[in-house]
Order: sequence, then structure tokens, then C-alpha cells
Amino acid sequence: MEKPANGVRLVKAPEHFISQELIADINANGLDETRRGFLRKGFFSALGGAAAGLAAPMAFAAGEGDPAILEKQEWQTTLGKNVATMPYGVPSIYEANLIRRESPGLTRVSAASVAFTPLQGLFGTITPNGLHFERHHQGWYNLNPETHRLMINGLVKNARVFTMNDLMRLPSVSRTHFIECGANTGLEWGNVAVPTVQYTHGMLSCCEFTGVPLKVLLQECGADLKKGKFLLAEGGDGSGMTRTINLEACLEDTIVAWGMNGEMLRPENGFPLRLVVPGVQGVSWVKWLRRLEVGDMPWNTKDEAVHYIELMPDGMHRQYASIQECKSVITTPSGGQQLLDKGFYNVSGMAWSGRGKIKRVDVSFDGGNNWRTARLETPVLTKSITRFNIDWVWDGSPAILQSRAIDDTGYIQPSIKMLRDVRGNRSIYHNNAIQSWKLDSNGEVSNVQVG
Repeated sequence: MEKPANGVRLVKAPEHFISQELIADINANGLDETRRGFLRKGFFSALGGAAAGLAAPMAFAAGEGDPAILEKQEWQTTLGKNVATMPYGVPSIYEANLIRRESPGLTRVSAASVAFTPLQGLFGTITPNGLHFERHHQGWYNLNPETHRLMINGLVKNARVFTMNDLMRLPSVSRTHFIECGANTGLEWGNVAVPTVQYTHGMLSCCEFTGVPLKVLLQECGADLKKGKFLLAEGGDGSGMTRTINLEACLEDTIVAWGMNGEMLRPENGFPLRLVVPGVQGVSWVKWLRRLEVGDMPWNTKDEAVHYIELMPDGMHRQYASIQECKSVITTPSGGQQLLDKGFYNVSGMAWSGRGKIKRVDVSFDGGNNWRTARLETPVLTKSITRFNIDWVWDGSPAILQSRAIDDTGYIQPSIKMLRDVRGNRSIYHNNAIQSWKLDSNGEVSNVQVG
């Protein structure tokens, strides 16, 4: 495996071991067991050796073969580090480039900015806690759970104040959901603005969240759910973040969460308490949650009347458009990466929908003229990220890679032209358009807009 200077993991594929007929077959139909057998046989033949026990080991003469295998390495002759050298584990030093990054100049102050998740370097569907994207309006805080409180009031029989201990004694659930900022991909509304998937789609993460169902807390307080149609969520940050949430749409799966991927929430993600509202834009997942109020109408707060609204072509404002629609993106290969050689590649990406489960993902290698259906990795969960993969043999010609997701409601991810025809290009929110990556003949991948 070769690792370019930019830290991208891409395997250099040996050339000329696949016939043109097999290339066409794989690109048209993918790999079944028969095709995989031909490919594996040709791969080992081209390499002149075996790998990972898939074929009989071969003897190497002295001085031949890979020194990393044939020669004893330094770490094989010394004592390793002690247990608990790092009481809390951290990534390898060789993964130092895989970090959250702020986009320079995006905001005037870093306390009200974004740190983007490096989607291009992640596997599977779960985002590590240390790479979960950040979006703050006045910085983040490390609140003391011993003194933190949650009030529930409004249209309830018994207004209550809960301590963290009170909350953690109640019945809890653990559920895996994606969270996406409403402004994710927002810079791309007008034209291509940023080069890599970290910056185009990196306000997206997916975690297992643990907490008490909102429904349980409202029952504890005797909430009037006939009159109370809306919920006001108030955060404890300096910006006074408050959001109206439609109870009818969100009551069943909303969680008041303290846990994230098996441990307590990170401070930058709302420790010790945040609201988890699956399928809804991230601004409603209020961090450092301190108050929930049940009411009979929206509050029209600054964070939903001035911010997080969309200017439509006719001059009207689109407000309370909270659901994150069906969306997908190819993460490997993607902008800023480079294919090191022609040959076989596993093209991989993510798909998600705020309305339910992903039903299908199609992938195009020619800018949308032809589509093939990708494999969905299981489990496919509701309002969660689904990983998709598809086999592809690159022949060295220029290509435009796209993915198009369809959810279980029948919604089909639109092209950027389809979105602009309806919403114009003056918004920064809810851009779920098909993403295009241009692959040049030299292997370089760049961000382009097609259709």
C-alpha cells in the first residue's frame, strides 16, 4: 500500500492483469464469485506472489521480494510500550493528518465557526468521537455535570427540574443516527467553492447516542400533548441557542442524550446533555441542553426567524424546513485524492435520509448518462448513514463519478440544476444535490458541478 504525501490511502493496482473483456463485464455487472475468482487469479499472477493466506506461500531467494517481509524489523527486536502507557487511547502517529479542520475565512471568529469531519478517511458508518464535526455559535464549554440542570415547563401538569443523576436513573435507549448541519454543502449552492469532501460534506457525523426518550420525560411531567404541539429547546451556551421543534413529527424518536459511542458526550458536542432529534437539521440538536418548554405554537426565535431560513427566487422566506432530505456522496475516490494507477478500485461512499432508510444507491462513472446499483452494507438503519460500495475498473480515461440515493419513501436525490430551478441559488441551507467528482487521466480527482 502506498501513501501519498497528502495522507490519502489508495492502493496501487498492478496493470495489465485483467482482460478488456473482463473489465467491461465488471463495469457493467459488478463482481460475482466467478469474476472474483478470475480477478484474484490474475492479481496474484501479476504480483508474482501470494497475500494474506489466500494462496500458497512462495519461497523468496535472499535479496528478492519485499524487505518489509523478508527482513527483520526494528520493532521485532525490542520490548514494546507498557500497558496503560496511554490511559485513554489515541490514534497512531501515522494517522496525524486525519483530523477535523476549520475552513480558513469561513467566519470572522473561530468561536462561531465549523470544524469539518474528514469523511474521506473514515470507514463504515460510525464517526469516532474525536472526529465528530463541530458547529458553535459562541464557542464550546466544559460544564460540570454535578451542577447542570434540565427544566421542563410550559403545558405540563408538573414543571420539573432534573439533575443528571435524575435523568440517568430513568429508562434509557441507545440508537444510531446521523446528524447533519442544515448548511452542509451550503457553499456549493452558487458554484464549486471547496476542493475536498471534508469541506463539501464534512458537517455530517453518525454516532450511537444514549439517553432517555423525550416521551418518557414528558410523561413524567404530565405534558398536555393535545394542546402542546411544539417544543422549545434551549441551550446553555452564550448565544442563547433556542429552537422550536414539531412534537408530532419528532416525539417518538427524540432522545435527551448524555452518551455518544459508548462514553459520555464530548464537551464540544454538548456534554453533559444534548437533544437528539433524528432526521432533523443539526441546529435543533441543542447542545448543553438546559430547558424544554411545551407550547401550542412556534416561538419564532432568532435562530429560526433570522437564521436558518432560505431566500426563495420569488423573495419569500422558506422557514422551519428542518428535515434533512435524502443525500449521498462518494468519499473514495473524492476531491483532492489521486488514483496511483489504472486497475480495479472499490468505490465507496455514504448515503442518508432524514425521512427513513436508504433503499438504493446508484453510481455513475460518466456524469449521469449511465447508472449502476451499488451494494448497501448492512445494517441499513433509519435516519442513519448507510455505507455503499461498488466495483470499478479504471482504464485511465477521464471520468465523472456521481452517486444518487433513493430512500424508502421513494424520494430521489436531485441534481444541482433541479434544486436551483426550484430554490434559486441564494440559499446556504439544505443542499442535497448529487455530488460530482472529476477524475482526470493523470489520476487527480477534483470537485465539479454537472447537471
